[in-house]
Amino acid sequence: MKKFLSLVCMITCIFGLTACGSEETYTDYEQRKMDTAIQIATQYVIPSLENFEDEATLESFSEYTADEVAYLVQENVGITVDGYAYKTAIESFNSAKETIGGITAVGDADATIDDDQIIVHVDVTGANQNAQAEVIFSNDMFLSMESAALNPVESMGGLMTKAALNTLIGMGTVFVMLIMISLIISLFNFIPKIQAAFSKKDKKEEAKSAGIDNAVTQIAAQEAAEADDTELVAVIAAAIAASEGAASTDGFVVRSIRKVR
Repeated sequence: MKKFLSLVCMITCIFGLTACGSEETYTDYEQRKMDTAIQIATQYVIPSLENFEDEATLESFSEYTADEVAYLVQENVGITVDGYAYKTAIESFNSAKETIGGITAVGDADATIDDDQIIVHVDVTGANQNAQAEVIFSNDMFLSMESAALNPVESMGGLMTKAALNTLIGMGTVFVMLIMISLIISLFNFIPKIQAAFSKKDKKEEAKSAGIDNAVTQIAAQEAAEADDTELVAVIAAAIAASEGAASTDGFVVRSIRKVR
């Protein structure tokens, strides 16, 4: 029992050490770089991206190449950026501002280091909805901006509304499918009636066909009987002529034929 308790204590200590080791620790140099990245993001990057509100300015700026954009930002804003990333960031900020209603204040910010990148998150207050800006810098002495985006943050009320709408849509879809299945099942009652109607029609056609065949058979039998009577009349007339010693049967006429028992 004591060995088992010792093993449990050792496992608990190992997990505790693992949890403690998972916390990020930075050197003073790294902390200074993160502070500088936060300052550049809040004082230069976000304000410069916020200024692109005029459609004419956007269209003229979109015509520049990535190198030209990097040069213009370096000259006018004083920061090093990737030109293509800066153009993409302009589109992201303008798309988000249509939802949040424009930036009214820049709030708290924090930074983390992920290998060769420094990621800065900045809370942004909007006229209609809050958002969070994400700015990524290169983890070197230049701190060049590699990416930036403005993401609207859904409020609790908005999340609840979307969840309710999703629930209603899901339940409505289920009920609609159940109603359709019920209608399909109710249509099965008409299948025997339809089959009976087609069966009755087939029987009528068969009876009609059988009647036509019977009529044809009777006509053929009558014609055969008439042919047999003609032959019989000829034989009787020839027998009578022979008994009378006549050379032909022209003078004999058979009026009727009766069977004698």
